[in-house]
Amino acid sequence: MRHMFCRAPMLAAALMLSGCERPAQQPARDAAPAAVAAAKTPDQSDHMAIKPQFDEAGRFSEGLAPVRIGAKFGFIDTKGMVVIPPQFDFAGPFSEGLAAAGIGSKTGYVDKQGKFAFTPKFDVADLSPFSEGLAAARIGDFLNGRWGYIDKQGKIIIKPQFDSAGAFSEGLAVVGVDGKWGYIDKQGKFAIPPQFASAGSFSDGLAAIRVGDVLTGKTGFIDRQGKIVIKPQFDAAFRFSDGLSDVRAGDKYGFIDKQGRFVIAPRFDFADTFSGGLAAIRAGDETSGKYGFIDTKGNVVITPQFDFADVFSPSDGLAAVRIGDEKTGKYGYIAR
Repeated sequence: MRHMFCRAPMLAAALMLSGCERPAQQPARDAAPAAVAAAKTPDQSDHMAIKPQFDEAGRFSEGLAPVRIGAKFGFIDTKGMVVIPPQFDFAGPFSEGLAAAGIGSKTGYVDKQGKFAFTPKFDVADLSPFSEGLAAARIGDFLNGRWGYIDKQGKIIIKPQFDSAGAFSEGLAVVGVDGKWGYIDKQGKFAIPPQFASAGSFSDGLAAIRVGDVLTGKTGFIDRQGKIVIKPQFDAAFRFSDGLSDVRAGDKYGFIDKQGRFVIAPRFDFADTFSGGLAAIRAGDETSGKYGFIDTKGNVVITPQFDFADVFSPSDGLAAVRIGDEKTGKYGYIAR
C-alpha cells in the first residue's frame, strides 16, 4: 500500500490522485478469471520473516527499517533485531546513508549508528529522504512554509519557493506552484512548466500526470520532454516498476504496460506498485479487506490474508504487513 510512514510530505495526497481512463481500450484477458483467484499459500507463517510485534513499521532500505515501539521510533535490521533503539518522535527510511528523524525540537538526519549527522540551521517544518544527493525540505511553518532542496551538509541548494516538492528521480523533481504541477532540474529551473492538476515522479522514463481538475480529470503519462505518451484516461495511475504501472479504472485496479495497454485487467479493490516481480493487492474494502500479492502475470502467489501489506523492499526483499486492525494490530515482515 502507499504507506505514508511517519511525517510524509503533504504533496502525497495530490500525487496519488494522478489517474485516467480510455473506454475504447479493451483490457487483456488474464489467466485468472475471478476477482482474486486462490493461491497455494494457506498460512501466514509460510512467508513471515519477522513476527508481528511492532506498533508501526516502515519499508526496508539499505538493510534497515524504521519501526515504532510504543511512542518512539527506532530501526531494526533484516533479522528483526533492534539496532537503533526507539528514541525518535518520528523517523523515515534510510536513503543514501541518512534518515530523517526528530527528537522533540531537534530535527535532522541520522546516520546508521543513530547519531545526528546534521540538523538544519533554519526552521524546518518537514524533511524528505535524500535522492540523487538532494532532499526536499519545507522551510518555515506548516501553513506558510515553502519547499526547497538541501544537500547532505544541510546547505540550501534550491531556495524555498514551491508549495509542494517531491524527490529527484531521473534528474527531475515534481513540484507544485499555485495549484499546478511541473518539473525542475537540479538548478531549480523548470524543465517542464507547471501545467498539470497533479503529477508523480519519473520512473522508467515516464511520469503520471493529471489533466483537468483533481476530482474529475483523467491521468496519463508524459516523457522527460513533457510530451504525453499515454493518453489521459485513467481515474488514477502510479509509477512504472517492472515495466508495469498500477492504474484505477472506476473502482478497480489493474496494470498497464508502457503502451497504455492493460496487461492485468482491473479487477482488484486495491493494487500497489510492483517490486521484484510482486505487487500487493487487496480483496475487499479498506476496513475489512485482506491483502495478498500477485506476480506480473496477475496470478495470486500469496493469498490475501493480511490486514495491511506494503510493497517489497527492492534492496532487502521484505515487505511490512499488519495482523489486526489499525489501533491494536501489530506489524511484522514477510519474505517473498
